Amino acid sequence: MTQSRIDRRLFLKSAGAAAGAALLAPGWLEPALAAPLGSLDSKEATIRLCFNENPYGPSPLAVQAIQRELGKVVRYGDESAAHALVEQLAAYERLPSDHVLPGEVLDGLGLYLGTEGGAGGEFIYSTPGYLALVDATSRVGGVSVPVPLDASQRNDLRALAAKINAKTRAIYLVNPHNPSGTVCDSAAFKSFLREVSQKVLVIVDEAYLEYTDDFATRSAVDLVREGANVAVFRTFAKIHGLAGLPFGYLLAPPPLVSALRKEGAGTAEGLGRLAIVAAGAALQDKALLDRSRRAVADERRIWLSTLKDLKLPHSETVANFIFFDAGRPQPELAAAFLQRGIDIGRSFPPLAHWARITIGLPRENARAQAALRDILAVR
Repeated sequence: MTQSRIDRRLFLKSAGAAAGAALLAPGWLEPALAAPLGSLDSKEATIRLCFNENPYGPSPLAVQAIQRELGKVVRYGDESAAHALVEQLAAYERLPSDHVLPGEVLDGLGLYLGTEGGAGGEFIYSTPGYLALVDATSRVGGVSVPVPLDASQRNDLRALAAKINAKTRAIYLVNPHNPSGTVCDSAAFKSFLREVSQKVLVIVDEAYLEYTDDFATRSAVDLVREGANVAVFRTFAKIHGLAGLPFGYLLAPPPLVSALRKEGAGTAEGLGRLAIVAAGAALQDKALLDRSRRAVADERRIWLSTLKDLKLPHSETVANFIFFDAGRPQPELAAAFLQRGIDIGRSFPPLAHWARITIGLPRENARAQAALRDILAVR
């Protein structure tokens, strides 16, 4: 086993014997944690490399918090615990608590922005992309304005800015982008945010930013601290390994946070007891996040080397997935992978020949790389 090929057992061992034992202790969570993306003991099991989940799993602290809270699920969410989590998030992000709204708020934010001011507001975003927010706006009369990625598969900041007009209600950007995994130049991106936020609200989804080594300095939360008309969304579903308990938070100007709270967002009942305690515990385990980041980076280098060896055009991803031009329709490639027991998920129009594959465990990646070579050899 090479140093870059870190398997789950070695990974947990590096987190400390006590933590690893707690995570793998017998209990109701054991099956999911023992085989996070499907059992690898059977060649017939389907490996799921389609949803950008963290195969190394959540912090043992989060698992222990969930287990302790199980006996209380007969009760609704605890308001005091929800308030304490807001204070914890505020301290973590170095913001006053009135800038913080916990929860999976993108859908609700989209509905609010699409409704506020009446139908017909325009929402600018990069395409292909993650559409939760813009899809929500369209359900209440919002108008989606897609802007193609640039030649390097990054958010095209100049083209995005050029689309702003009197009808524009917000710009929604994912950075690092999904599905390309590319990240904007930090200085250029923050300059863009400072300029355009004087005209319109800019929402930055940083679901994958913590996979970058310099995420703390790259984050658009600096603009929120400066008082700019910028909102930042983060999630515990990705590097924190809590995709099964969808939970995130919004960092935004207080008037926007207050308006969303009046719409019912961020309540303890809506957040749920388990998600509240899991998020609070996960936030404390910086060491495990560092290990996940390094493990994924090691596997990403192997994936990118494989794509280079196969002479496949690809993006400069910094996230926990790769994005490449397969030279054939993505559904055709996905079907070939599925025949070999690997699910790589959907296509991303208009880039019909490009495919996204989640970076899984080392054994899963090795199997997927072998499958890709095999598929390309069959013409």
